[in-house]
Amino acid sequence: MASSTKKSTIQEYLDLLDKQREETFHTLEGITPQQLWQRPAPKEWCIGEILNHNLRLFQSVFPFVRFAWRYFRWTGKLLRLRDYRTDIEDPYRKPHFPMWAGFLWSPKFTPDNPVSLERLEGDLREAHEQVRQFYTGKDETMLGNVFVFDPLFGFINLIVTLRIGIYHDQLHYEDVIALAREFKAQLA
Repeated sequence: MASSTKKSTIQEYLDLLDKQREETFHTLEGITPQQLWQRPAPKEWCIGEILNHNLRLFQSVFPFVRFAWRYFRWTGKLLRLRDYRTDIEDPYRKPHFPMWAGFLWSPKFTPDNPVSLERLEGDLREAHEQVRQFYTGKDETMLGNVFVFDPLFGFINLIVTLRIGIYHDQLHYEDVIALAREFKAQLA
């Protein structure tokens, strides 16, 4: 009889983080550097800017996650027998979510300061690998009982924090995929 091993929520989330990123990168095969940095309309971000925005958000939030774990994991250990959330409804799909807040993580790389697609992909993979290394092997019951504060979401545990980051990436990857398909359709 084959044994079925259920993945932990953390493992599922880390795999989803990688899967959606790599699927998006696969869609970008054949995109030219000009298309990577071509804005679809004035004041709208291009593919390169969107990818760099995703990276910048991870880079700004992840230190808070590490800080919370370093200094407050004792609360997670103390409360580990308590129930905890592992999921949240996608906040970016809610009609009243303040989408204007993205400017707080404005891209460092722009059409005036471009880098290669390989650089953008490598930077995102590296950031996601750091996230994977951080979460892997940690007790989920403790991660579920260590919290960070976000002005939009309130107090959220480190598992929900990861899930929100995945939702954020997904939202913008959809834009990247749509732009890439549009460019490819123009060439066909």
